[in-house]
Amino acid sequence: MNDPVSIQLKAWATRVEHKLEHFLGQNSGLEPRLADAMRYALFNGGKRIRPALVYMSGELCGATPEQTDRAAAAIEAIHCYSLVHDDLPAMDDDDLRRGKPTCHIAFDEATAILAGDALQCFAFELLSNEADLSDAAGARRALRMMRVLANASGMHGMVAGQAYDLTHVGDALTLAQLEQMHRHKTGRLIEAALLLGAEAADADTQTLDRLALYGQLIGLAFQVQDDLLDVEGDTVTLGKPQGSDQAQSKPTYPALLGLEGAHEKLNELHREAVACLAPFGSAAQPLIALADYIVTRDH
Repeated sequence: MNDPVSIQLKAWATRVEHKLEHFLGQNSGLEPRLADAMRYALFNGGKRIRPALVYMSGELCGATPEQTDRAAAAIEAIHCYSLVHDDLPAMDDDDLRRGKPTCHIAFDEATAILAGDALQCFAFELLSNEADLSDAAGARRALRMMRVLANASGMHGMVAGQAYDLTHVGDALTLAQLEQMHRHKTGRLIEAALLLGAEAADADTQTLDRLALYGQLIGLAFQVQDDLLDVEGDTVTLGKPQGSDQAQSKPTYPALLGLEGAHEKLNELHREAVACLAPFGSAAQPLIALADYIVTRDH
């Protein structure tokens, strides 16, 4: 695809991948196999939506890419760790991720677990960069950013959503329960990406609140589209088995609302996300374009 948003996403993806390789190269550690598994998990063809949101939010608020590089790399490390653990036999038990063997298949289960653990630690190491801690303002900024990422990742965020998902496989969830699960499992990291970019620019509270709301809305939209693609997509394009959610009796928007209802929900979330960016004017156009991309992507 050569549309502007795809070109920009590719540019941000290339940048964060170069930064990840650089930062990881400084931390190869004691065991090369562990570093190899971490690299396998990080460089496995992801869309890099979360790093792009960090860069775009930072740009909107006045931060340079150099000021948001570490945050972009950190949130991708957290995201990739979560995928490694999500694919494990004790979790979703998936053999494919982005068209390639999952980390525990390519290496082994123990190495995959440790690689995920190490990627999580790596993320917070990136945010606690010594150069950012050299003055009081930088230290406060780094602390705020670490708190944003920790809160979005752990027992109040993504991990809570994953636990809820596993606990309720096969259950008949209400729409409110389904949304709460996905606000945590998928939405919290997307919201955190926007907050990290804004925090790098020392954005004010009103700006943070608007970007958080946008993140919540597109986070849900991202999940609704994922659920729809599991029904309407194909394995080759998706890079994972089509129909895996239905096969595992996972709660999804199409299962609860039907295909037509899920598409209506997706369009509603998209409209609300775009509307909450109105106060930013034309400066928010990249984020609007990204919302368009999220609801029309095919993988």
